[in-house]
Amino acid sequence: MKRNIIAIAIIVTMFGCQNAERKAESADAMSIDELNKEGIDTATSKIIKTADMRFRVKDVQHTKERLSETIKAQGGTVAEFSIQSNIQETDKIKQSTDSLKEITSYRTEGYLVAKVPSEKLDEFTNTISKMAVFVNSSSMKMDDQSIVYLANKMKAHNRVVASKQIGEIPSKKVENVETSIALNDDYVDKKIDNMSIDSKVKFSTITLNFYQDNTVKTMVVANDNLYDYRPAFANRLWLSITNGWTIFKEIILALTNLWMLFVLGIGMFFTIRYFVRKNKSAMELATKNVVNQRL
Repeated sequence: MKRNIIAIAIIVTMFGCQNAERKAESADAMSIDELNKEGIDTATSKIIKTADMRFRVKDVQHTKERLSETIKAQGGTVAEFSIQSNIQETDKIKQSTDSLKEITSYRTEGYLVAKVPSEKLDEFTNTISKMAVFVNSSSMKMDDQSIVYLANKMKAHNRVVASKQIGEIPSKKVENVETSIALNDDYVDKKIDNMSIDSKVKFSTITLNFYQDNTVKTMVVANDNLYDYRPAFANRLWLSITNGWTIFKEIILALTNLWMLFVLGIGMFFTIRYFVRKNKSAMELATKNVVNQRL
């Protein structure tokens, strides 16, 4: 009797587990089907547009101001901009002793990155074409992120389901908690990725490079050649004579400080002279004696 009861309990438990697994599989299958249907409806709208333009204008600063006004009027924003002037050639011509005329040729370029509503991108590029003297290049790229968006959405849903199933497990092991946290973090990443895609789909990014003709600017600047500030020749000649006399006096004073060397030198001169004369006299006397003996 006890054996029959145990066998019946085992059979009931096995059928119960199989039914639970089938229900879970059917629930997951239904959720994926729902996401597939939703993805098919929204896939065509996840297209990211980007554009680039390079064009020539009459005045870079004025064009930058007009672009900012146009972007703001269309509901867009300026993400980045810069204006830079590159010197092509420069020359300095002497006007007077202390002034020069500086002539500079430079090229001014502007760089602007803007985000405009995607539905107004074509209108915005047409407006820019009217501002330009002529357009060097213009391009637009369309990147379809529908599949990526749908994949992120389905993966996020799967992580929610898996996290709930782990939470329903009675055992609160550390591994289960860490797995649940990792799944939740991954879910957040997928949601943020989709939010970024939505933002890029709503606002298109356009990069603008514009420039103007070389500009020539003339201005008077200070003469930085120090040689031109020296006195006239006559003044410099007199200053040189005066400076030479001063140097000569300084030399005399320096030599005066060395008087003991002069005394020592004079003493050595007379001493050497004395010995030289003495030796000369001795040699002359010896020569006369030799001559007399031969005679």
